[in-house]
Amino acid sequence: MRRTAICVAVSSMALSLTACGALGVSGGSADASPTKGDDVTVGVLMPEKTNTRYENFDYPIIQKKVAELTDKKGKTVYANGEADADKQASQMQQMIDDQVDVILLDAVDSKAIAPEVRKAKDAGIPVIAYDRLAEGPIDAYVSFDNELVGEVQGRTLVEALGSGIDTSDKIVMINGSPSDPNAGQFKAGALSELNGKVTIAEKYDVDGWKPEIAKKDMAEAIESIGKDNIAAVYSANDAMAETAIEAMKEAGMTTLPPITGQDAELKAVQRIVSGEQYMSVYKSYPLEAEAAAEMAVAKIQGKDILFDSLTQDRVDSPTDKQIPAQLVSVSALTKNNIKSTVVADGIFTVKQICTAKYAAACAAIKLK
Repeated sequence: MRRTAICVAVSSMALSLTACGALGVSGGSADASPTKGDDVTVGVLMPEKTNTRYENFDYPIIQKKVAELTDKKGKTVYANGEADADKQASQMQQMIDDQVDVILLDAVDSKAIAPEVRKAKDAGIPVIAYDRLAEGPIDAYVSFDNELVGEVQGRTLVEALGSGIDTSDKIVMINGSPSDPNAGQFKAGALSELNGKVTIAEKYDVDGWKPEIAKKDMAEAIESIGKDNIAAVYSANDAMAETAIEAMKEAGMTTLPPITGQDAELKAVQRIVSGEQYMSVYKSYPLEAEAAAEMAVAKIQGKDILFDSLTQDRVDSPTDKQIPAQLVSVSALTKNNIKSTVVADGIFTVKQICTAKYAAACAAIKLK
């Protein structure tokens, strides 16, 4: 799955998503959903709470944007699956029973949720896959360019190893959950940059993205490879990077090798400032979340031209082909661009990042 056309810019919150590609869009009203007014109800299903972004950024942004688009007459109904596929299935069934107008679904398990997606379809409720590509007859998909995420991680890790990089350099690879299709795309993107340049000495797929499993895997890798023989660590996200770092410290590794992450969580940004973590992938949650809200409202209100203008990419899932989509670009977050990314976009303030513990490190990189 690759991007075909992206017209959103990560660093610009002022960009109007509704204007994105609006010219030259075709599509009539014949296949539109029944038109509703502003009194829409948007069901929002998020996958877990370990990654703080869903509760702290994604849902609040969606909620605010739905209200804005509907003159404050529309509402959102929220549930979090807490990494439990059965729990999320029950939550989705409840939304179907409650007859919400449209569902934004970030699946715990993209395959397991397919029957509920079919039930929603049969009930006339559109389902828009959010962040993770759910299987079943979804109406659209909005996410980041996931293969690009892995490419950015792998490329930055290679850059961190510098001109002395050697194919014998041993890398530990800690990937995401096998039940999350995004994880496979992150891995593929990273391997496209790492293969032939380093040796992947140990590779793990972490069920449910659970940090405690990642820590156990990292400890096992250290035992297998030797703490002095690990050149770098690929971690698919920040939460697992945190526990991998804990495992390395507990093993007596005083000089940590470069380690990647993803999601630009506050603690990860602070670790980047202090030098414990080399990089994270910054994904503009406002762009993704606002796009999802616009797509949901446009879909249920039968605004086909607007909906088509927001979904000019196409992706395939194991069950469906040519799904309308919007794929948002990403960027590497390192010490050098904290101010121009997460600070400039209002994700975190310098004060939040540069607490007393990190004041000296912030001063050293002139983050003020």
